[in-house]
Parts: sequence; structure tokens; C-alpha cells
Amino acid sequence: MVQLSKIRQAVETGRPFALAMLILCLCVFASSSFAQEETDPTADAIALFEEGQDLHEKGNLRGAIELYTKALALIPEFPEAELQKGNAHLTLKETSEAEAAFWRAVELREDWSLALASLGSLLVQKGEFAEAEPFLAKAIKLDEQNYPALSAMAELRLRTNASEAILRELLVTLTSLTTGKVNPPASAWASRAAIENRLGDLRSAKTSISRALAIEPSSISALAEAAEIALRENDPASAEEIARRFEAVGGDVDVVKLFRARALLLRDDVTGAEKILASVSPDNKDAATLLERIRASAAADPAELEKELEAKPNDPAILGRLCTLYRRSDPPKALQYCQAAYNTEPGNTGHAVGFAAALVQAKNFVAAAELLKKLAAAEPENATIRANLATALFQLRRYAEAKA
Repeated sequence: MVQLSKIRQAVETGRPFALAMLILCLCVFASSSFAQEETDPTADAIALFEEGQDLHEKGNLRGAIELYTKALALIPEFPEAELQKGNAHLTLKETSEAEAAFWRAVELREDWSLALASLGSLLVQKGEFAEAEPFLAKAIKLDEQNYPALSAMAELRLRTNASEAILRELLVTLTSLTTGKVNPPASAWASRAAIENRLGDLRSAKTSISRALAIEPSSISALAEAAEIALRENDPASAEEIARRFEAVGGDVDVVKLFRARALLLRDDVTGAEKILASVSPDNKDAATLLERIRASAAADPAELEKELEAKPNDPAILGRLCTLYRRSDPPKALQYCQAAYNTEPGNTGHAVGFAAALVQAKNFVAAAELLKKLAAAEPENATIRANLATALFQLRRYAEAKA
């Protein structure tokens, strides 16, 4: 309005030079203002980010990544764009690119629990547990209801064979969150089920996984744990059906193969299991471990296995096989190996049953009965557990209990 009044005044006083200068100044001012509006990096970056979000939601991940990258070119310090870019790369299984984006998001906002959880979860997937733990611990400290961080921490604890005390502490947290007033996601129930399963509470684990699948039938984490429970119950048919569902919703191909290989082993189809495992990615540690267990379970020479144990003193497969091989010929030695196998993998029912059977063979009936009662409570339909418990109770002259 000020510029317009000056122009009018110049026209009315008949001063053409002044008029020309005023028009020129106005044009420069307008041009400068227009250019400033057009090149505002913050507004442009936000607009690009929002467009990227729209494409992301529609499943156009490549398009979303392109827009996030353009937004970051305008504003390099844009943690939200880095995080979403990382999520898009992760969905495309581009883990290196996803990790780089998550790292940058954490660098830009070091107290952002969501970015910390994303980075920690990815590091857990890569098997970099020591690196992941501080990020997940910080995320949980900042937000006690950070479900992605809690789920990743549960996986970390399970994969690093954390002590029973640590697992129970985490289970208390998950139980509180899943039974409170909030509406927990399926992943929280799945994590709870995984810990309950490891601690031997199979009944509770089955209840938790049912809750998870009721919330989200296509939950990858819930279906994976459901398959684990089916395998634990020696139910290959159910495990194979769940593996098919897991594959259909986009579950990891190698994990599907491992489920199927383990189901075949329950059917005593060792050849079929080995064939499937041979097609798993060469760097998959779980497949390599399973192949070693197959080989160890077939070994018949305890002396040869003991030599291998010197190089791998905590290998549960070798310890478990030695437990079986020595059970009749040398019960005290079998007991030593059974207990070592059980301590290495306390959640493995097979080791626990082997340890209990060795206690029976060694005539330590009191300890055997105590352990077998716990196992029977978790797996009441397991005939091997019931038979050994009956034997231990009979030897203790607790006849009424043995008869039951």
C-alpha cells in the first residue's frame, strides 16, 4: 500500500523520473519477495517429505525414497526424513541403506526413542547384539511403552541366551504392558510368548501367541513364534501350515526354509532337511548351526565328539548327543554332559528331558522328580516326561503319585 501511494503521488505531481524509479524499486522488491517465497528450503523440504509420506503409505517405496532424498538435499538436518527413508529401505530389504539412514536420524536427534528403536532393531537383525543393546536400553528408558524397542530387546535377550533372571525381569515388563489399559500391538504379545516359551511355560506362551494373532493374523513376529511353539510341541503339520502363512505375508525366505527343515527333522526326514538347508543363504548362522546339530545327532563315537567338544566347549548339540550316548554306559558322565547341555540352552525341552533322564539313570530320584514335575506342568502330554517322572516317583516309594 505504501508503494502504491508513492506511485500515485508521482503520477499526480508529473515527475516521470521519480515515477520510473519507484516502479523499478517496486519491481525489484516484488521479484525479490517472489523469489524468496519460491526458494524457501524449509517449506519445500516439508512439502517433499509429505509427498513422500503419501507415496510410502501407497506402497511406492522407490518414489518415497526419491522424495525423502530431495527433502534432505534441501535440509540435511531433517531426522524425520532420514527415519522414513530408512524404513522404506528396510522394507525393500536394503539393510545397508536403512542402517545409514537410521544412524543419521539418531545423530540428528539423539534422544528420539523411535529412531533409537529402529537402529537397535536393525542391529539385532544383523546379529550385532553388543552394538544394539545401548540404543534399545536408551529407547526404553526414554519411553517405557516403546513396543518396537521392547520386542527387539526381547529378541536380543533370547538370541544371546540371557539368564533366567534377566528374562523374567523383561517378562514382568511385557506382562504389565500387555495386561494394562493400553492396547498393545501383536508384536508385544509375540515377544511375551517367546520369553514364556524359553522359560518353559508353554501353556502361557500358547495363550499369548493366540492373543497376538487375534490382534493381527498377519503379524510376522507372531506367526514366527507360533511356528516355534508348534515345533516345540513336536507338531510338524502345524509348523508347516504356519510356515506357509508366514511366507504368504512376506516372512523371510530363509526363516521359512529353517521352519520346514526343522519340521522334516521331526518327521525323521534328515535327507529332506539337509536338502532344504543347503539352499539357505551361506552366511545364515542358524542354518549352519542346525546342520551341525544334524551331524552331531547322527554321530555314534563319543570319543570323536569329545575331541570336537574341546574346540567347541559350549556346543549344545555335541553336549546333548554325548548326554544320550553315555546315558546307559556311564550315567555319571552322561549326567555331566546333560547338565551342561541344559545350562547352555535352558529353554530346550530336549536337553531338560535328557538331563532328567540322566538323573534317573544316576539314581538321583529326588532331583529327577523335581525337574520332571516342572517339565510335566509345561508339557502334560509328553509321554517321555511322564514315564521318567513315574519311574522317579516309584523309586521314591511315592506310589500314588507314580500311578497318577
